[in-house]
Amino acid sequence: MTFYKPLINSICELAVRTGEGIMRYYDSGDWEAIEKSDYSPVTDADLAANAFIVNALARWAPEIPIVSEEGEKPAMDETGRFWLVDPLDGTKSFIRKSGEFTVNIGLIDAGKPVFGVLYIPVTGVLYYGSEAFGAYRQKPKEAPRRISARVAPEEGMDVIVSMAHKTPQVDAWLEGKTVVSRKQASSSLKFGVVAEGAADAYPRFGRTMEWDTAAGQAILEAAGGRVLTLDGEPLRYGKAGFENPSFVAYGKEAVAAADLNTHSGS
Repeated sequence: MTFYKPLINSICELAVRTGEGIMRYYDSGDWEAIEKSDYSPVTDADLAANAFIVNALARWAPEIPIVSEEGEKPAMDETGRFWLVDPLDGTKSFIRKSGEFTVNIGLIDAGKPVFGVLYIPVTGVLYYGSEAFGAYRQKPKEAPRRISARVAPEEGMDVIVSMAHKTPQVDAWLEGKTVVSRKQASSSLKFGVVAEGAADAYPRFGRTMEWDTAAGQAILEAAGGRVLTLDGEPLRYGKAGFENPSFVAYGKEAVAAADLNTHSGS
């Protein structure tokens, strides 16, 4: 489905401009944080970024519903087509000034992420991708470069895990696997790391929401990777409450297949 192709450049630019606005808050320190009903923080930067993205998408494609972490959750229409937006993924990283936060814009069609943009404001690195045209990374002042996930080397996997959500389940998942390195990072930038072949797997156990993963999954799958639940099924969208089950994001499908075989035999 390529109805969104005329918007690709505009949405990439929208993510970058949103990130520039976030950086003005980040650099100045002129923002306040409050606690939401789920006890997660939200800042002035989150809310301003959300308004900027939602207003733009509503102008460009008014027929497509927008589901955002910081906005209302509209009813889906019969097409199952909607935007998923996390205007500032990694708010805790923003607050502690670790730099590992992203702008996420994903498009869902019939339960599948078909296009995604992921921008890292601190580094200026942009990832974007679609099954229709592949996955790309663009560094500041450089042309976009096509990226591809990799098949894990024979000597073992490089794994990237969440810095803020360390769980015993991750350690259990790693048992019996040959892991040569274990990196930590915050926010959805971990999807970009796997998509560009700098890691082979990103296991995530515990609560995530669809806006946390949609853009990253679209990019990773455009790069040849997969995002699977623990049952080996593709991670799908439009679920009740927009809450994800635990999942693993893999590089090339061969990695996922090998892991599932190991898992099923254990």
